[in-house]
Amino acid sequence: MPSLKEVRIRIASVKSTQQITSAMKMVAASKLRRAQNAILKMRPYASKLKEILQNLSASLEGTEQSPYTVQRMPEKVLLVVMTSNRGLCGAFNSNIIKTAVSRMIEQWPGQTASGNLKLITIGKKGTEYFRKRGYNVVESYDQVFDNLTWENASGIAERLMKEFTQHSYDRIEIIYNQFKNAAVQVLKVEQFLPVEPPKADAAAPVKTQVDYIFEPSKEEIVTELIPKSLKIQFYKALLDSYASEHGARMTAMHQATDNASELLKQLSLTYNKARQAAITNEILEIVGGAEALKG
Repeated sequence: MPSLKEVRIRIASVKSTQQITSAMKMVAASKLRRAQNAILKMRPYASKLKEILQNLSASLEGTEQSPYTVQRMPEKVLLVVMTSNRGLCGAFNSNIIKTAVSRMIEQWPGQTASGNLKLITIGKKGTEYFRKRGYNVVESYDQVFDNLTWENASGIAERLMKEFTQHSYDRIEIIYNQFKNAAVQVLKVEQFLPVEPPKADAAAPVKTQVDYIFEPSKEEIVTELIPKSLKIQFYKALLDSYASEHGARMTAMHQATDNASELLKQLSLTYNKARQAAITNEILEIVGGAEALKG
């Protein structure tokens, strides 16, 4: 059984850790509230913009394609991996990294082997992991989450769009965590470019084609809408990842605080047992001494 001093030191250490995890939980909850509001406000706008774009694209079949919708053989692939800048958020980062590595091995083995698969990392955790292991990381945007604004997000999206139109890449995919609630994040692998045509779902109810009044022409509107929609989708992915990070950290710190409470209960019990044993030994020694004096 450990000594009383050892148990007291352990109890003090666990209490200190519990105070830290509790404070981190409250900070994450505060940041989550703002991040959650941002993503929930963005989603309806992004969804409606995508719906309008799909309606317009369907009505323009047979006309000249946008450079962002051109389907090419995916010989050169780019993965945009979104992680966090800090740890202590459970499996948030490890799940993203595992998915990215799995994607390289299972979906793009030929491109990976030939060096035609490249990475752009957003978040220090992903950058450190892939750079240390020699993966082909062409660019890192670790500072984005320190100041997550529309201007910063659209700048990165514009760069990706330019690289695609210049044939630097034939396929660009985004890997991130989609925010569902504070306790649940959904891993997503989405094709960013080329823009995928709307998929017909036989089980889904047939939507009535909306009859828009166009000014100027449909073609000009689509030309303007596609880049805007791409920037919105990219910004939405960043907001999702940011909210998911704080949700995962809040949950992880909540569990850590609860675990510390349980550990303190066990240590207190151990301390009381050790103290009782020490008192009993002292009593036995006194009794033994008294008996020796009698004899």
